[in-house]
Amino acid sequence: MNIEKLNLSETGTFSPIFLDYINNKDTLQKFHSRRPDLKSFEKQLQEKTFSQASRQRLQAVLRKQYTSVAQPTEVTQNIEKLGDSKTFTVTTGHQLNIFTGPLYFIYKIVTTINCCKQLNEAYPEYHFVPVYWMASEDHDFEEINHFHLFGNDYSWRTDQKGAVGRFTTENIQAILDELPGKVEVFNKAYKQHKYLADAVRCYVNELFGKHGLLVLDADHAELKADFRSVMKDDLVNHSAKKYVEACSKELNELDYKTQVFPREINLFYLDEQLRERIEKIGDSFVVLNSELKFSEAGLMEALERHPEKFSPNVILRPLYQETILPNLAYVGGPSELAYWLQLKSMFEYYQLPFPILLPRNFGLVINKSNERKLNKVPIQTKDLFLDSQSLIRKFVEANAENSLSLNEEQQEISKVFDAIRSKAIDVDKSLEGLVGKEEKNTLKILHNIEKRLKKSEEQNQEIHVKQLESLKDKLFPDGSLQERKENFLNFYINNPAFLDEVLEHFDPLEFCFYILHEEADES
Repeated sequence: MNIEKLNLSETGTFSPIFLDYINNKDTLQKFHSRRPDLKSFEKQLQEKTFSQASRQRLQAVLRKQYTSVAQPTEVTQNIEKLGDSKTFTVTTGHQLNIFTGPLYFIYKIVTTINCCKQLNEAYPEYHFVPVYWMASEDHDFEEINHFHLFGNDYSWRTDQKGAVGRFTTENIQAILDELPGKVEVFNKAYKQHKYLADAVRCYVNELFGKHGLLVLDADHAELKADFRSVMKDDLVNHSAKKYVEACSKELNELDYKTQVFPREINLFYLDEQLRERIEKIGDSFVVLNSELKFSEAGLMEALERHPEKFSPNVILRPLYQETILPNLAYVGGPSELAYWLQLKSMFEYYQLPFPILLPRNFGLVINKSNERKLNKVPIQTKDLFLDSQSLIRKFVEANAENSLSLNEEQQEISKVFDAIRSKAIDVDKSLEGLVGKEEKNTLKILHNIEKRLKKSEEQNQEIHVKQLESLKDKLFPDGSLQERKENFLNFYINNPAFLDEVLEHFDPLEFCFYILHEEADES
């Protein structure tokens, strides 16, 4: 596998706030803690404190959650090492997509694992553990119920509601029979585990457990108990809304588009088949779309007795994560890191260290078949990131035997009309408008001729143009990035070493777009 690296700005894919963050622009420095580099972790280690009681609680929860899966030695050792005050985590979070969902989920995990490897080498007196935080409490089923494989879409249909981690896997197993090839990791996950959260832990453990990755389901009463004081403050004082809105206002004034919007209450009520927002209406606290209603005293009693029934939204989830983990850094995509930048003042209010924000790795895999197609068209890889129309236009113009541009002719005609205009004004100033109108019409004719020239040249290069269109469609399905559409099985089924190769080539602290070229067979 050959590796090509593109500057992220060359791809035309990323938002200004994300590019400014990775380029360390001064205007964003107050919205995060430290740069995502090895040196920054030294200070982060000094700042992060985590009690022994919290460590033991975390260990106990993980041991219980791992009883249903076979633990690689590396997983067992990392759970044990969490009891040591010199052990810390690097975390990524993601939804419970069926069959792993799009490729970028894999890339998030790879970045997290590789970051810990580099930290263990740089700071041998400490130990660093990669963690995948399952978004098991999320209730947006439509975001996780499908995946794209070999040009086909596979979907899971169920009438279950509430937190997706609690969904049973009974009818998801039918998809296994539709797949073009049996993948044992998913047979084991979905046939041996009743609930989706357990199934996801199983397949992630099968794929990455040997690298010591821990999978955490934070939908747990003992973990929620540690977060009870923050949840109470949110219900009564609405502090998060105040501080996040202040950060968001500053970002908006800097012309950055904010991603998330806090509510007065940033908690859901969680129960079987139910995850609905809590709102204060009058003197009562109401769980929307349900019959549940509490007085303030009643709600505080429920929080005290059953903290597991309260579920943080996108605003409070990062705070919950940093409360229950000895965490140093969060690995996320561009949109995730953008909304984390809205949270800094909230972390300061709750006196919790703000983690280092580490961008996940980005990749485009060009398999052997597409590599052969790429070799047939003289084009730079970075041009593939252009939209289809721009790509074809650039390709045709670059490979035309004759110039297709009439810019010089347009400039000459404009000079002629300038001379005509000057003479016309000397005779009758009212003729200036007529001359301008005729100039505009003439330039329009030239523009149309230029379009016809380019269209004719495109037809002359029809074979290469069609090859290029086919390649673009394969590498950017539905016009989107491959990593946001394709499933990793597209590459793993034919190349079982695919995950190891990605782990080998991705550098978590090198912010670029990796192009992974599989070497094409000679034909």
